Amino acid sequence: MKNIIGIIILALMLTSCNQTKIGYVDIEEVLKEYKGMKAAEKEIEEMSAKLTGELNQLKGEYQTKVQDYQSKMNRMSAKARQEAEASFMQMQQSINQSQQQAQANMQKAGQDKMAEINETVEDFVKDYAKANSYSYILGTSDQTKAVLYGESTLDVTDAVLEELNDAYKKDKPVEKAEEPTKE
Repeated sequence: MKNIIGIIILALMLTSCNQTKIGYVDIEEVLKEYKGMKAAEKEIEEMSAKLTGELNQLKGEYQTKVQDYQSKMNRMSAKARQEAEASFMQMQQSINQSQQQAQANMQKAGQDKMAEINETVEDFVKDYAKANSYSYILGTSDQTKAVLYGESTLDVTDAVLEELNDAYKKDKPVEKAEEPTKE
């Protein structure tokens, strides 16, 4: 009888030691509220505004030259008008190429930032899982529906997001004030 009770106790102890701890994270929520993502979005917006400004400047210069040409074209020789129009076509092509290049650069920058953010989040979740003894942390979103049901106690989204944002604050370099230029 004592042997049976001992075996049952031993089996219970082994079973409790090998329990799998599982949690899940709402990836959309993490990406929406992660400070690193917000900073990346702001950086991309600033880059976009800068490129848009540069393109608008080129277009403005082009328009000014076209208007100048139109005011003078009646006094120009046929050959001079032909050369000016050819020059305008080249300028227009150059502007179009610059616009396409800017769009490609923006797209690549956005993709690179997203890859960097995803890697950061994945690495963080992996470290979080190890530090908190999780065997698995599943990712879910409205699109993937990887977790169709989960008890709210298993949702570690808020805890992961809080720690991730705290880690972002610590890892973010402090921006130095620009030193005045000496003239």
